[in-house]
Amino acid sequence: METQEISAEKLLGIIEEKDRKIAELEKQLEWLMSQIRLAKHKQFGTSSEKTDSLQLSLFNEAESHADMTIPEPKIAEVKAHYRKRTRLTTDKLPKELPIEIIEHQLSAEECICPECGSDMHTMGKEIREELKIIPAKAIITRHVQHIYACRNCEETSDHVPIVKADMPEPVIKGGFAAPETIAHIAVQKFMMASPLYRQEQEWKQNGILLSRQTMSNWLIKASEAWLEPIYEELKRRLCKHEVLHADETTIQVLKEPGKAAQSKSYMWLYRTSGEAKQQIVLYDYQPDRKPIHPQTFLKDFKGYLHADGYSGYHKLPEKIIVVGCWSHLRRKFFDALKTLPKDKQADSNAARGVSYCDRLFYFEKQFALLTPENRLKERERLSRPLIDEFYNWIEHLNALPNTLLGKAAYYAQSQRKYLERYLLDGRLEISNNRAERSIRPFVIGRRNWLFSNTPNGARASAVYYSLVVTARENGLNPFEYLAWIFTNAPNLGKPGYASTIDDLLPGSAALPQKVIIPEPKETKPEKYAWEED
Repeated sequence: METQEISAEKLLGIIEEKDRKIAELEKQLEWLMSQIRLAKHKQFGTSSEKTDSLQLSLFNEAESHADMTIPEPKIAEVKAHYRKRTRLTTDKLPKELPIEIIEHQLSAEECICPECGSDMHTMGKEIREELKIIPAKAIITRHVQHIYACRNCEETSDHVPIVKADMPEPVIKGGFAAPETIAHIAVQKFMMASPLYRQEQEWKQNGILLSRQTMSNWLIKASEAWLEPIYEELKRRLCKHEVLHADETTIQVLKEPGKAAQSKSYMWLYRTSGEAKQQIVLYDYQPDRKPIHPQTFLKDFKGYLHADGYSGYHKLPEKIIVVGCWSHLRRKFFDALKTLPKDKQADSNAARGVSYCDRLFYFEKQFALLTPENRLKERERLSRPLIDEFYNWIEHLNALPNTLLGKAAYYAQSQRKYLERYLLDGRLEISNNRAERSIRPFVIGRRNWLFSNTPNGARASAVYYSLVVTARENGLNPFEYLAWIFTNAPNLGKPGYASTIDDLLPGSAALPQKVIIPEPKETKPEKYAWEED
C-alpha cells in the first residue's frame, strides 16, 4: 500500500514537471512565432509605421476629429459650372531652360498643291516639346598668366621690373582639379550616393582615365584645406542654439589604428531644431560610441538636446537637458503589435500602446502652427493628462519582461523623465525624427560605398556630408555651393572674391544667385462644379 502511495506521488510529480515543461515550451513557441511574424513583416511588409484612424477611436473625445491647422470655411454661393478635366502632373520644368527650336518644313518642290498645282502656304503649326538631356562634358581650362617687363629698363637699367597678371589660386596646388570637378565628385558621392569606383567607370566611358585614388586624394585635400574652417565656424554657431538634436550610426573604417578592419566606428550627428531660422547639420566621425564624444563636441552648448534612449546621452553635463523620443517608444509597441496574429491585433495591449502614442502625435500636428507659448499651454491642457493616463495604464499592464510588449513597457517606464521633458518648453519636439531624417543620407550612402579606407577619409566624409546636407536644408544647390567655396576659399580677400569665412557660410548674403535654388511657384489646381470656390 505504501509502495503504491509513493508511486502515485512520483507519478503526480512527473505529471507536474511535464506540465511545467509544456507550459515553458508553449511560451517559447509563442515567442518564436512572434519573432517569425516580426521578421516577415520587416522583410516583406511595408516599412511604414502608419496606423489607420481606427487607432484613435480608442479615445472617444471630440478633439479626435478636430484640426486646428485648418481655417474656418467661408460660406459662399457657388454657381454650377463644368470644365474639361485635365491630367494633373507633378513634373515641372523651369522656365529658364534654354529652348532649341527645330522647324519641320516642306521644301519648295514639295510645297505644291496636289490638286491644282498652286503654291501652298503655312496655315497652322503643331508643336511638340521634349526634354533633352545632354550628359556632362569635361573641358580643360588652360590658365595663361602673362608676365610683363619694361623694354626701356631692359636696355638702359640694371634693374628690370617684372609684373605678373593676376591669376586665381587653384583649389589644390600642383593638382589639375578645377573647383567644379571636386564639387561634382563630392555631390555624386555624398548626395547621390555614387561610390568613387562607379565614378571611375563613368569617367572611363567618357575617355577620361581618372582613378578613384586620385579622386579620394582630391576630396581629402580640399576638405582639409578649405572646408574644415567652414565646418568649425558652423560648429561654433550650432552650439549657440538652445535646442539641438543628436543621433549616431555605425561606419566601418578599414585602417583604423589599434582596431580590426571588421570593428565598428561611429558617425555622430548634431543639428538645429525646427525653431532655428538658419538650419545647421553637422556630422562628427569618432572611432567608438563612448559618451566622451558628445561631451567634447557639445562642450560649449547649454540647453535641450533631443536624443534616443542611448545611455551615453544621459551622462552629459547637467547644463544639457536630454529630451526623449516618443517615436522610439511607439516603434517598440508597433513591433509588438506586428508579432500578433491579425485577428488579435485590434484589441491587444500593443495596439493600445500605439494608440496612446498616435494620440500624442495627433495633438502635435494640431499645435504645429501655434507659437511656442501657446503650444506649451495646449500641451499642458491636452498632452499631459494623456501621458498621465498612459503611465497609469503601463503600471497595471503586467506584461512579461521577455516579450516585446514587456520590453516596450520597460522602455516607457525607464525613459519616463526624458519622454516627458518635451512638455517643458514649447520649442521642443515630441520626437527625434528630425535627426533621424538628417542621418538618412549618410545611411543611404553607406549602403553603396560600404566603408571608409582611412580615418582621414572618414573625417572628410563627415565634413562633406555636413556641408551638403546643410546646403540642402537651407535651399542651396550643393554643387554650385561647393564649387563657389572651392573657387573663393583659396582666393579669400582678393578683389572679386569672398572677403571672410562668414561669406562662405550657407546663410551668407554674399552667395551668388546661382547657388540658391529658386522656390517653385505654387499652381492652384483647376476647380470643378462640385468644389467650393
